[in-house]
Amino acid sequence: MRVSAVLTLWPAHGQSCVLDCPAGDIVGCLSRGTFNSAGARKDRILRPLIQRLPLASALVVLAVTGLVAPARAQARLEAHYSATIAGIPIGTGSWIIDVTDTQYSATVNGQTSGLLRAFTGGQGNATARGTLNGGRALSSIYTATITGRGKRIDSIRIAISNGNVKEYKVDPPADDDPTRVPITETSQRGVLDPMTASMVRMPGTGDPLVPEACQRTHEVFDGRLRYDMQFAFKRMERVKAAKGYSGPVVVCAVYFTPVAGFVPTRTTIRYLARQRDMEIWLAPVTGTRVLVPIRAQGPTPIGQAILEASEFVSTPIQAGANGMKTQ
Repeated sequence: MRVSAVLTLWPAHGQSCVLDCPAGDIVGCLSRGTFNSAGARKDRILRPLIQRLPLASALVVLAVTGLVAPARAQARLEAHYSATIAGIPIGTGSWIIDVTDTQYSATVNGQTSGLLRAFTGGQGNATARGTLNGGRALSSIYTATITGRGKRIDSIRIAISNGNVKEYKVDPPADDDPTRVPITETSQRGVLDPMTASMVRMPGTGDPLVPEACQRTHEVFDGRLRYDMQFAFKRMERVKAAKGYSGPVVVCAVYFTPVAGFVPTRTTIRYLARQRDMEIWLAPVTGTRVLVPIRAQGPTPIGQAILEASEFVSTPIQAGANGMKTQ
């Protein structure tokens, strides 16, 4: 049996290809570059695709939920993740978050691993800094960069104030497909950047790990694509990281709806919009009422994709005069 699939790491960017592999030889197929593409050479499709894997792996967890209520503590989270598709390692990443009552900062770093690293050397990073008032984001600056073999192949910068995009820049720009749904001023209002959309603050004083953590829809703008992520409670689970957190998590079903910046006929957009089996597992940052993803999973045409934290360590921090941490 052979597996055929269309893969696109940046749906709005439109870089896709057809992967035609034996079901039992996905790794070998990837290493050989067994890709078919209408009107494009294999190397022009395969390399940019694989080079985007590290940041795509790291950021699969970063379009989850918004900042909805004041935090009652200040803490730092240091987490390390690994990503697999069909059980095959494709990348690793780290995520550091510092959050206080008035400010937050977050950094993601990712890289390809295993066989993919041997012939792509892909790396990616993303950062966000912002201010909070009453637990809601007043402003944020988000940047992301992907490199391969020492060369920058993708960069994004977004500045948001009071939920509205003030400026954004992407390089390279999206292609000139006339059927692309345009990104208008209206679609840039009431949005979160992907990093800011990664933390959920639960109100009240009770247990934050409750079904209500999943009952929300968030509008996200990543510089190329404006989309909605709808969440619904699915179940409770227990996890045990190799280092750090051990305990209950709340599992949310995730539904993706494109709004702007996409080409409606492209296979990846249609595939993502149809999915009903994507999940995000939320765990608490100890000492706060903040929840963040410890695991994300969902189907792909060639097998289950899983991003999971092996280390998930949170520690209290002290606020300095500027509201951020002092050690």
